[in-house]
Amino acid sequence: MARYEFNVDLEAVSALDVHVHIEADGHGHDSLPERFTAASAAYFKSEERSPSLDTIAERYREWNMAAVVFTVDARTNLGHQPNSIEEIAEGAARNNDVLIPFGSVDPLTGADAVARARMLVEDYGVAGFKFHPSLQGFDPSSPEYYPLWETLQDLNVPALFHTGQNGIGAGLPGGGGIKLRWSNPALLDDVAADFPNLQIIMAHPSVPWQEEAISIATHKANVWIDLSGWSPKYFPAELVRAANSRLQDKVLFGTDYPLITPQKWFGAFDQLQLKDEVRPKILKANAIELFRRTGLVK
Repeated sequence: MARYEFNVDLEAVSALDVHVHIEADGHGHDSLPERFTAASAAYFKSEERSPSLDTIAERYREWNMAAVVFTVDARTNLGHQPNSIEEIAEGAARNNDVLIPFGSVDPLTGADAVARARMLVEDYGVAGFKFHPSLQGFDPSSPEYYPLWETLQDLNVPALFHTGQNGIGAGLPGGGGIKLRWSNPALLDDVAADFPNLQIIMAHPSVPWQEEAISIATHKANVWIDLSGWSPKYFPAELVRAANSRLQDKVLFGTDYPLITPQKWFGAFDQLQLKDEVRPKILKANAIELFRRTGLVK
């Protein structure tokens, strides 16, 4: 078993992408049931849906960037086992110059989720956790999940939550049963307030709740926003204004690769009306500060 040790040269890399998916493991097991994989590929018009972890590492090395990699454990709600999270951590360990592994646990499994989270940090060295409340089918503000948030706070690892519109299930009858309301960022306000030392990343422009996300990130020092999942040309105007002003130290670069490539993202990002001093904060400096808070970066 390889345990992850951070080895990214932060001076050398040009950007730190905090949102990259590993969609299949080395045995060909996909992270999602086939109907969701096909629907999301059509929604995002992605050219390559499931590159391997080592392929992703090679590409980010070529692009002179580092990346946070993860999958989502939604075994209970979807009736589908995730691709191997241990394999992601071990793959990041052998590519630790460009990859940072996040784990994932299924909150619906209760005490098992808490124990598994601790194991993934202590035994495999994962540096954070990814949650998708709509896909996993849970309300993150419910007290029944507070033991999990308390554990992550004690372990000093960040929690990254999907917020806003869902590409998973988009266009399917009933959205494939995926309920958007669990991805309202307002549900994370209780978590941020009750666990002030837990660093929380709200993933994506939080449409249709963008103002809520901006308000929470402004109010709570432990809340961040990543810019993944959308081409920047579609960012809500209020998000661009906030990123260019009061949230310039709280916004993180993310793509949602392989659904959106860095090249496509940067092509649109370059057209945004942002101050020159804000761009490097978004691309790297803010993520470095986040990881300093959690002890990953010294």
